[in-house]
This record gives sequence, structure tokens and C-alpha cells, in this order.
Amino acid sequence: MGLFSFFKDEFIEVIDWQESQSDIVMWKFPDRDAEIKYGAQLTVRESQEALMVDEGTFADEFHPGRYELITNNIPVLTTMRNWDMGFKSPFKVDVYFFSKRTFTNLKWGTANPVILKDPEFKQVRVKAFGVYFIKLLDAKKFFTEFAGTKGIVRSGDVEDALRPIISPKFAEALAEAEIPVMDLVSNYSELGEKIHPILKRELANFGLELVKFQVTSTSLPKEVEEFYDKMTNMNMVDDMDKFKDFQTSQAIEKAAENEGGGASEGIGMGMGFGMANMLNQKGESSSNESKEDILQMIKELGKLKTEGILTEEEFETKKKELLSRL
Repeated sequence: MGLFSFFKDEFIEVIDWQESQSDIVMWKFPDRDAEIKYGAQLTVRESQEALMVDEGTFADEFHPGRYELITNNIPVLTTMRNWDMGFKSPFKVDVYFFSKRTFTNLKWGTANPVILKDPEFKQVRVKAFGVYFIKLLDAKKFFTEFAGTKGIVRSGDVEDALRPIISPKFAEALAEAEIPVMDLVSNYSELGEKIHPILKRELANFGLELVKFQVTSTSLPKEVEEFYDKMTNMNMVDDMDKFKDFQTSQAIEKAAENEGGGASEGIGMGMGFGMANMLNQKGESSSNESKEDILQMIKELGKLKTEGILTEEEFETKKKELLSRL
């Protein structure tokens, strides 16, 4: 910001804005009720714009450059004040500076889950999050429709104000896209491109341009994520028999972790017996079953008995069946 030191009734001779904070979109020059000297210097830097506001009414607009504030350079204010070309007295107006650079990484997210129709899961609640970039498109419209007479507006103020606009618009676009939840990640770019023109029109109403809109992540219900994990694991094995082996071993590990009795013990025993049956079926299906294979099966059953998943009686029964094949 410009560094000024003046007291009430002093005339302002230099007006500028040095952007020391990168998140400011609009900044009011701190006149402190002082008057601007006729012939004062106004500097508007690159990526800036300045507006003079006279008692709530727009006067002159200034683009990058250096201006001497005389009647020739403030024609609108001159007309409003009915000044003739010989006017040389101090005058009082509000000066607002606007940053026209791109503001990046503003965040958005769906406040509530979006209910999607899915061919596999029927209805799924999905949350989505992302970022977007904006820049000032029309300073006057931004002042009128958003900023008003605030002394300063930051990108965070814009982010907060746009959140309830962006969230429902994205929800509509997501529902209309009819993308299966399992394919959301691979369609982030498509979703961003679909919502961009819709939000661009909304932001234009505030004098802002939507430069970029991006989906960065989605959040699925726990049960859907668990199913997805299972599908991923299945893709890591060669066939369904191996996948069943994997599922059974996972269930046994979880059951073994529950050392208490009751329902969890029953579930563990059931899973263990299921594995014993699986081992039996695998043995019966192989005509070239070796002695080593059968002994390995017995060892596996022994581990299940040691962990308390199989009872002594169950272990002995299955062991006899396997020994009979030797």
C-alpha cells in the first residue's frame, strides 16, 4: 500500500497503491477526510485499475499510467461538479484501486453430499472438493454488486461469498453428467469443463471472470470405498479361486485379532471351517496332489487350531480326511 503521512485538512498530492499483500482485490485510498490538491499525481500500476466515486456516484476511471488530476484528465467529475476549465481548487472524492491479476487456489466444496444414481450401487452420496481461479472483469460491476463501500475486499471474502453459489451448481452438473461413481476420478477434467461455462455466467454477474475451475477430490461412503478396495484386490490376482483364498485369509486375520468370545468367535470359527473346506476342495480337485501339499494343508489347519479358530474335534476330523489321501 502507499505510505502517506498527513493530517486533517492537508491536501493530498500523491495517490497510488503498492500491493504489499497479494490477496487484496479492492482497496480504498485512505484519504482521512483530506482533500485532493488540484494537479495531484495519480499512479495506476500494471494489473491495476482505479475509480473515482463522488458521493456514491461513479466518476472517472483510470487504467495503468500516471495522471495529473486536472480538469482535462477528470472529465466526468468536471461535468458532475460543473467545473469550468479554470478550476484550480482542492476537491473531495473517494478513490478505489482494483487488482486485475489472477487470484489462484480459491477453494470450493459441496457442503452436503450429492445423491447420484449409479448403475451398480443404485444411489450413492458423494462429496466433491476443488479449486478455482478468478480475476476482475468489470470494476464498476464488482463495486456495485459485491464490494459496495467497503474499505478493502480480499480474495477470501470472495471465496466465502461464492461458496453457496458454486456448490449447488456443481451438484446439478454432477447429477446431469451421469458418471458412475467408480469412474469419477478419471472424469475430473470432464466435470471441470462441464461446470466452467455455468459458473462463468454466475461470476460475471459480480464483475468477475472465472479463469479456471478444477475438481481435485471426491469422497465416497465407507461401504463403497470398501467395495472398491475389494475390486482392486481382485484385479491383483489371476483368478477367482485366488481371490476367494485372499478373502478368506483376510477374514481369518480379522477374526484372530478379536480374542474375546461371543459372536466374533463364532464368526472366526466359521471362517476357519470355511477355509478348511476350501483346502479340502482344492485337494479333491487336484488329481496330482502331492504328499507335500497334503502335509502343508494339515499344517495350515494346525495354525487355525492354535489360534482358537478351529476346535480340537474339527481339526482331528479334517486331519483324518487329509491323511487318508496319503
